[in-house]
Amino acid sequence: MRRLIYGMNVTLDGYIAAVGDDIGWSEPSEELFAWWLDQERASGLTLYGRKLWETMSVYWPTADQEPDANPLEIEFARNWRDSPKVVFSSTLDGDLGWNTRLVAGDAVAEIARLKDEDGAPMTIGGATLAAAAMRAGLIDEYVLATHPVLVGGGTPFFTAMDSWVNLDLVETRTFPGGVVMTRYEARR
Repeated sequence: MRRLIYGMNVTLDGYIAAVGDDIGWSEPSEELFAWWLDQERASGLTLYGRKLWETMSVYWPTADQEPDANPLEIEFARNWRDSPKVVFSSTLDGDLGWNTRLVAGDAVAEIARLKDEDGAPMTIGGATLAAAAMRAGLIDEYVLATHPVLVGGGTPFFTAMDSWVNLDLVETRTFPGGVVMTRYEARR
């Protein structure tokens, strides 16, 4: 059975994006960017909601061709293009490209099916998609890279839950700029 990991950059007050989908506060240090790249390399499959997919697919397919791209950005772009991805959306259609499969049906059922397969861990991104997986009890690990900023509103990392989810802290790490990464496993 595969593990499902939900991880993102988050503000101290719990948002993955400020009002207006502003993520300008989340510029990672080189060390944090390298850590996220390692997480992406370890993932066997990335699950995206439509909104995050649209954000990622605008930049990463050609980011390695930018004249000011650094080696980490070049490697992230290449890894992003080559890694298998599933996008959950009822509004997108056609071939999304870049080793991506589109699922328009029941996201929770498909995520549960994918979890039942053998393979490397899966990562999930996008607040709406992750919220559905959280409510269904499908997420095994939560990773928060908490930035020392308060934005006061926007898209929350966690949404309303139907019941408590007990977690065990498995790792903490501090990055430049005061970013603190915490990893929690769901207690089963």
